[in-house]
Parts: sequence; structure tokens; C-alpha cells
Amino acid sequence: MNVDPSGARWFKSSHSGGSQECVEVTFLDAGPVGVRDSKNPTGPALIFAPSDWDAFTSGIATGNFDLH
Repeated sequence: MNVDPSGARWFKSSHSGGSQECVEVTFLDAGPVGVRDSKNPTGPALIFAPSDWDAFTSGIATGNFDLH
């Protein structure tokens, strides 16, 4: 997937506690979702297909990634 996230509107989760260990997300034109380190906004970004992002966020919501 070749996507240019320059000019994207990035945001942090409303659940972010204001700490420095945050990620930022953007919803790009044509569907892809970008994720980057908030401490390094000019660094690399991961780009996910919408279905992969949906699967990931659904897994978080259902506790699939909780440490036991």
C-alpha cells in the first residue's frame, strides 16, 4: 500500500492521560488508517488497511490483548 500521510490530521485518543508515551492516529482519504509515535511526528508511520484496523480495535475492545 503506497499512501502519503503528509497533510493528514493526526489526533491522540481522548483516553490518553497526557503522558509522553502516546500514539497518534489519522484516517486517510480512501480508507487507510495511519499510526505514529507522538514523540516523533516526522518519523515513520504505520499504515493499515481499514479491515485490519477494525480487527485490531475490536480485539482491544474485547480484551484479546490483555495481559493475564
